[in-house]
Formats: sequence, structure tokens, C-alpha cells
Amino acid sequence: MEIDVFRAPSKQIRVGWNGGSPPTLNEHRTPPSDGAVLNRPHEKDCPMDKTEAHGGRKSSRASAPGMTTAEDLTTPTDIKARNVRSVADALNQLAADAFVLYLKTKNFHWHVSGPHFRSYHLLFDDQADQVFASIDVLTERVRKLGAVTLHSFGEVLKLTSLSESSARVVSPEQMVKELLADNQAVLKALREAHKVCDDAEDVASASLLENFIDETERRIWFLFETSRDAGPDGH
Repeated sequence: MEIDVFRAPSKQIRVGWNGGSPPTLNEHRTPPSDGAVLNRPHEKDCPMDKTEAHGGRKSSRASAPGMTTAEDLTTPTDIKARNVRSVADALNQLAADAFVLYLKTKNFHWHVSGPHFRSYHLLFDDQADQVFASIDVLTERVRKLGAVTLHSFGEVLKLTSLSESSARVVSPEQMVKELLADNQAVLKALREAHKVCDDAEDVASASLLENFIDETERRIWFLFETSRDAGPDGH
């Protein structure tokens, strides 16, 4: 007895069967007539590498479809490669500083307490929002240059020049003092990065930093005035 196995209506593959119980057929296109009909998947439903189709081994260098390589992240730019590296390094440090400053400012916003709670609470919230808004601008600028930017909080902590605040209780006065010092450090880093951008003839990055310098100076102004001891005349 023989089983007719069909790949397509026009082609047959005859497979011998030497007695015994008939094989179990899990799926078929049409009911068996004079022999069992097996539904064999078409080749297009089972894609195969050419080397595998001929009995060879598939190349281990073949990349998976959709896989991103380092070359895919290199955005075209007319800025020299060495200048791209120096600008990207400067901007990535600024972005790392912004992450740490944002979290510290938000931490103080959440945990401030005392008779002037409302004033401190709102001041810290406004400043945290401003710092946070700078992060995406800085990191996207790095990507526009074809360089890579921050990937993790671990990388942030390696690059930042600031320190975190993990104290359970901090007085409002100490909060203001810490934020004032941190913003002054950020201002210094911004000016240094601006010079790097100028030397690289990266006008766009330099222009962005000028806006952030102005914003940082404003935060320093508010924190400085808040930190001053009031005299009889209120100053």
C-alpha cells in the first residue's frame, strides 16, 4: 500500500509504507481517496537560508532582521569627527548633571517642611521643571550630531560632577544652600561646554547652551535671595 503525499495539486511525492497500522494524519486538505493525503507546508511558509537549503551551515555573521548596529546611529553631520566627540562629551556631562540636579530639587520639593513651606515647595517645583526640560534638549542634540547619549542611571552617576542627596531630613535653609552651590557648578560647566562648542564651530549647540546659561543664572538669583537672612528692613 502507498500514501500519495501532495505538495500542490500538480505534483506528487510517493512515500512507501510497508504494512502495519495506517499512520495518523493530523491535518489534510481533502479527505483521503485511494490513499492518505498529507498537507505539507509550502516553502514560502518556511523561509530558509540558501546555505541551509543546500545542506550547508548558516553564517553566524548574519544579523537578525531589524537589528540596529552602531553604524545606524551615526547621523550625518558636517562637523569633524573629533569635534563631534568633544561636543558630545560636554553635552552628555551637562545632561547627567541635569538628571542629578532635577532629582535633588524634586526631592527637596517633596520633603521641605516648616513655616515657609509653600514658598519653598513652589520654588523648588518650578526649578525642577525647568531643569528637567533641558535634559531632552541636550540629549537629542547629541543624537543630532551622530553621537550616543545617556543609557542608564549608572552612566549618569559616572558622568555627573554633582553629588546626590540621600539624607532623610534636611532643613529648608540647607536645601537652598545645596541647590545654590549645585546650580553654580552647573553654570560653570555650561560656560566650559559653550567654549567647546565654539571651538568646534557648532553654532547650534552653543546657541542652546546660551539659553540654559540664562535659565541657570535666574535659578541662582532666586536661590541666593531666598538664602539671605532678613534684617529689620526685610533685607
